[in-house]
Amino acid sequence: MDSLKPKPDTTHLLSDLQSIRDLLDEDLALPPLLTETLGADDIPLLSEIVPVAEEEAGPPPTALPPDLEQSLRTEAQLILQEVVDDFVPQIEAELKRRLEARLDQLLARRKP
Repeated sequence: MDSLKPKPDTTHLLSDLQSIRDLLDEDLALPPLLTETLGADDIPLLSEIVPVAEEEAGPPPTALPPDLEQSLRTEAQLILQEVVDDFVPQIEAELKRRLEARLDQLLARRKP
């Protein structure tokens, strides 16, 4: 003989699904328009976000010989340029993708 199992309480599932939907909707928020600009005062400095105590900073660095310092600066510039060269195509592709998506959204709003 088959016994009927009572149905589990499913009322909480609807609220869980709504919570998940709300979270997903927040993630789909539109990025700022490309025409919006930020002033220099609008961008926080790292030291404002993560302050470094003076005792944690350690003693000031010792001076390097000028030829070694120049050599290190040159190498650092080369490394920086390599990183920039590696990431520029990815950044450009992402900017184009976002611009196209935003343009599609703006055009879709204008259609009656």
